[in-house]
Amino acid sequence: MRDLLPFVVSGLAAGSIYGVAGMGLVLTFRTSGVFNFAHGAVAAVGAYLFWDLHHSHGWPWPLAALLCIGAGAVLAGLALERLGRALAEVAPAMRIVATVGLLLLIQGVLAAAYGSATKQSPAFLPTDTVHIAGVGVGLDQILVALTAAVVAAGLSILLGRTRSGMAMRAVVDNPTLLAYFGTSPDRIRRLAWMVGSGVAVGSGILIAPTLGLDPFLLTLLVVQAFGAAAIGRFSSLPLTYAGGLVVGIGGALAQRYLTDSEVLRGLPASFPFIVLFAVLLVARPGRFFAERTVRSPVVTRGEPLPVPLRWAGYAVVAVALVVAPTVAGNRLPVYVAAMGMVVVFLSLGLLVSLSKQVSLCHAAFAAVGAVALSHLAGGAGLPWPVALLGAGLAAVPVGAAVAIPAIRLSGVYLALATFGFGILMQRVAYSTGLMFGGGGFRTVPRPEFPGIDPRSDTAFYYVALVVAAGAGALVVALQRSRLGLLLRALADSPTALATHGTSTNLLRVFVFCLSAFLAGIGGGLIGAGTTAVQAIAGFGPFESLIWLTVLVIAGRAPIRGALTAAFLLSVAPAYLGAGFAEHQTIYFGIVALIAAISSSGRFDLQAALRTATERTGYRVAGSGRVRERMSAGGFVGPIRARAEEALHRG
Repeated sequence: MRDLLPFVVSGLAAGSIYGVAGMGLVLTFRTSGVFNFAHGAVAAVGAYLFWDLHHSHGWPWPLAALLCIGAGAVLAGLALERLGRALAEVAPAMRIVATVGLLLLIQGVLAAAYGSATKQSPAFLPTDTVHIAGVGVGLDQILVALTAAVVAAGLSILLGRTRSGMAMRAVVDNPTLLAYFGTSPDRIRRLAWMVGSGVAVGSGILIAPTLGLDPFLLTLLVVQAFGAAAIGRFSSLPLTYAGGLVVGIGGALAQRYLTDSEVLRGLPASFPFIVLFAVLLVARPGRFFAERTVRSPVVTRGEPLPVPLRWAGYAVVAVALVVAPTVAGNRLPVYVAAMGMVVVFLSLGLLVSLSKQVSLCHAAFAAVGAVALSHLAGGAGLPWPVALLGAGLAAVPVGAAVAIPAIRLSGVYLALATFGFGILMQRVAYSTGLMFGGGGFRTVPRPEFPGIDPRSDTAFYYVALVVAAGAGALVVALQRSRLGLLLRALADSPTALATHGTSTNLLRVFVFCLSAFLAGIGGGLIGAGTTAVQAIAGFGPFESLIWLTVLVIAGRAPIRGALTAAFLLSVAPAYLGAGFAEHQTIYFGIVALIAAISSSGRFDLQAALRTATERTGYRVAGSGRVRERMSAGGFVGPIRARAEEALHRG
């Protein structure tokens, strides 16, 4: 028992931080209905600012911590409250995209300002050793645990015993009724976001000496807190804090027993995600905080282009894809990678655009496909087309496993389950011999057809183009079939669909399996294009976040969206220079925020047009040119609908 005590103590200190971070996350989720994936990014900002003030400028640590927590609570709280208000009427998937975009934006800014290399953050609390039951315990660990316990108790009292806390619990259920009793819902949400942001900053400051200053590792703080929030059912602050202790101590004990195992050495670091996935999988429906659902707005589209013009556009795109190798020069490898990404984005679009499901583990599907192609074409010696088909089929069981929580979950809870599954795949499955092995590296062969040089990028580009065209034809055929209509009905109203005798569970499993199949083929193309794949560089869980963000930016049309997303992610950085590639996540984050907010269609364009009329003396509603410009395109669908409504009203 004495041998376990050091692990229990270290797990208690880490779990206290996870619990407090989870409490801040749950508090903002309950009051705003927005699950903030950027909660850990806020913690990272606070940790960097504290390090800058304390270690670089010599401020006393209490003063630096007080300033960072206070300023972070006010500034981040005000900004996030405004963002949460803007996201109130958007679909759950778009709320996820918005906060993921904010996460990418903050990560990119921190990497640009401080560098992406990990910096050591010296301990600022006393590190003397205190002996308890014959075991040496760091004084800093004791102080961290006590501080977290005090903060947890304060948050519990705030939410359960104060008038403001009762208002926080009521603001999501009925903000109008709350306003009738003289309490401003906006003020209550603002207070909740300030408290949650202050807790996030404090958590980042406390955990930075353990994790180090890394813009990517620190943002994982909130990911560690996901398990704690799941134990608290995303609603109970005391249970969330207790869940953090369970996650911290359980992970530490798993490290004690499983570190020496070749197969299970990734489990200790994955313990929070095992807890997250297990709780989401086994909990009864309705046990979690009820996420507010918003019906997708009806998009009013402008007049479609004449059929000859549309076919001319298709022909131009087809010719551009065919002649790309002749004009690409030394950039041809990025076009080869783009063809694989087209298939991946087609598969992701089946979930996000057609059936309104959310997947944050698509990189894992692609990784399975790349590794399966390596085994089947390289190891087993199967013909390359058969091996590529097998790569897609190998990803189907993985997609079926992810579809199990999709049967019972939706919105942010499905996103959390898939994200946790993707992290489990990276930390547990990727290091096994069946996947990438201990070296994290796998070679993938190219096809050897008669007359085709497998070493030629040009030859393989056309092979990948044919596969991508076939995948696009499959998606278009599915979209126009009766099954496509059922999937769109599943997105709009699964209850109504089930009332008419259609199995919604079967549809969810089917669409996840088909999406995983296409993602596996896309991963195989990506691996064969580079002839080698690595577990970390390209198939990590954060790649899934970026892929979803880029797809939303590209648009909802299945073929055009996939082509545009692949171009933005793979081809554009090669032409826009190293500066764009270095700050790519910043740009994607900004555009994702704009796209998500604009999806609500809540911009007051009438007021904007009225202001423009007053300033220019020009009656906008009377301008046929403006109306023609509005209907021709260039606006996000919901914005265009609101603009046309404003123009007709004059």
